Amino acid sequence: MQKPLSEYPRPQLVRESYYSLNGEWEYAIRDNENIPETFDGTIVVPYSPETELSKVNKMVRPSDWLFYKYTFLLGRSFIKDKVLLHFTAVDQIADVYLNGVHLGQHIGGYLPFEFDIKPYLKGKNTLIVRVKDYTDECELSRGKQKIKRGGIWYTPQSGIYMPVWLESVSNDYIKEVKITPDLDNKKVHIQVTSDAKEVFIHIFGKDHKIYPYETTSFDVEDLHEWSPEDPYLYFFSLKTKDDEVNSYFAMRKVSLMDYNGHKVIALNNKPYFMKGILDQGYYKKGLYTPESYEDYVEDIKLVKKLGFNTIRKHIKIEAPRWYYECDKQGLLVWQDFINGGGKYKLSTVTFPLIFGIHHKDTDYQYFSRTDETVREHAIQEFKDIIHYLYNVPSIVLWTIFNEGWGQFDSKEIYNEVKKLDTTRLFDHASGWHDQGISDVKSLHVYFKRVKLPKKSKNRAIVLSEFGGYVLPVKGHMQKGKPTYRSYKDSESWKNAYLESIQKDVINNIPKGLSACIYTQLSDVEDELNGFVTFDREVVKIKPKDIKEINDLIKY
Repeated sequence: MQKPLSEYPRPQLVRESYYSLNGEWEYAIRDNENIPETFDGTIVVPYSPETELSKVNKMVRPSDWLFYKYTFLLGRSFIKDKVLLHFTAVDQIADVYLNGVHLGQHIGGYLPFEFDIKPYLKGKNTLIVRVKDYTDECELSRGKQKIKRGGIWYTPQSGIYMPVWLESVSNDYIKEVKITPDLDNKKVHIQVTSDAKEVFIHIFGKDHKIYPYETTSFDVEDLHEWSPEDPYLYFFSLKTKDDEVNSYFAMRKVSLMDYNGHKVIALNNKPYFMKGILDQGYYKKGLYTPESYEDYVEDIKLVKKLGFNTIRKHIKIEAPRWYYECDKQGLLVWQDFINGGGKYKLSTVTFPLIFGIHHKDTDYQYFSRTDETVREHAIQEFKDIIHYLYNVPSIVLWTIFNEGWGQFDSKEIYNEVKKLDTTRLFDHASGWHDQGISDVKSLHVYFKRVKLPKKSKNRAIVLSEFGGYVLPVKGHMQKGKPTYRSYKDSESWKNAYLESIQKDVINNIPKGLSACIYTQLSDVEDELNGFVTFDREVVKIKPKDIKEINDLIKY
C-alpha cells in the first residue's frame, strides 16, 4: 500500500536522508505487558487503532496494553555513523524495542522522541512498540480525550498517531538550530547544536563560518517583515564536513504597546488586532491525524478565506508540517499547552462561566492536580513544547492553562517559562481562574454579551473564546446532544454572528479589546459549532460573507 503522510516531516531542518516507516504494521491488544508471540492483525500507521483510517476501529482501554510490530531492511548505502529512529508522537507511554533490545521509554503523548539504533541493526530488523494509555484515568496530559466521550470531550485514541521515520547522519551532524529574530536591531540570532568543530551557514547569499553552541548574529540589511498579509520567509542552509540541512526563518515581532489609553498587542511594533478562530485539530476519519497533509493546507486556506488572521491551536500539538503551512500562508498561531490532571470538578471548570467564581490555583485538590510527580512532569513538558516549537515564526502566544483544566502554580510556571521565550506573549489562564499575571487578561464568554473588565493590570485584554453558534447539517452529524446555541438556517446564523461581532468585538475595541478567538473552525463529534462539518465536506456559510463581517474588525 502507499505510505500515508510520507512527505518529509520536518520542514525547518530538512536533510536528504529520509526513510518513512508509515504504512502497515502488525498490532495486538492484550491484558498484560508481555510482548505477544502472535498479533491480532494489521494497523495503518500513523493512525490510532480507534480511528477509521487505521483499519482497526477498536478502543484501547486503560487496562489494555497496545503492541506494534514492524519488520524492515536497510541498505548499506543508507547507513552512516548514526541511524536515528524518530517518533513524532505516541500516546501515552511508549516502550521501544529493536531486535530484542529495549531502546528506552517515553512518557507523554504529544512530543517527539528519538533513538540511535545503529548499534542494534541487523540484516532484518524487528521493531516493537509497547504502549500504555490511561487517557483520563491518570493525571498525565490528555488534551480533550475522555473514555466516556460527549459534549466538549472527544473520543480517546491511543498509540502512534504521527509519522514514524528514519534518517542516517554523520557524527558531526547538525542536531538542532535555534533561531531568534531581532526586528528592532535588524538582526537574526542563530545557534547551532552539533559535535562538529565548525559549521558553515549560507545566508543572504553569502557563506559564513559559525561555531556550535555559540549564538551568531547576522544583519538583515534588506529587512522584509513577516505578517499574515505578507508572509515572507528567509531560507538558509547549514553545513558541516559530512552533513547539510536546510531551514528558514521570518522577521517578525510580537509585543505589547500603549494605544489609545490601553495596553494592546502589537505586531512588528504596530497595533494589530488579532481576529482568530479556535481549531481543535480533529478529523473525522483520523481524529488527531489528517488523512493527508493537504487537509492541513485546506483548513488554513479556509481560515484565511473566512477573513481571520489568527488561529488558536487548542489543547493539541500538530505535526511540524501544519506549522510550516501557517508560516508559509501567513496565519498567526496561539499555541496551547496540553492539559492533564485527575477528574475535573464541575465547580472548577464550569461554575466560573456561569457565576464568575475564580480560585487560587495552589489548591491542588480543587484543580485535580494532587500528584506532585506528574505536576513536575507537566512543567517539563511545557518547557519541552517551547523548545520544540521555538523556531516557528507564526507562533506568537503560548497558552499555559485553559479553563482550570488541571491548572496549578500558574504564577510560578509563567515566570519560569517566560525566561525560555521572551519573544512571545503568554496567557497563563485562558478563560478563568485568573491569577493576575502574564501578558494578557483572557476572557471566555458564551451565552451572554461581552463586558470588559475596567482594569487589566497593565495587560492586553483578549476574548480568547466566544460565539460557538451551532448550525447543524443533516447527513454530516454524529449522534449526540449538540452544545452551544443552535440556529435552523444559515441566514439566522449569519445574523447572530454579525450581531456578536458588532456588539462583543467591535464595540469593545475602543474599550481596550486587543484580540478575539471565535469557537470554532470545524465541528467535532457533538460540537456542531464549526464553519465546516467534521468530515470537511460542507462549508456551512459562504466564506466571502464571513470575510465581509470580519473585515469590519479593525483599529
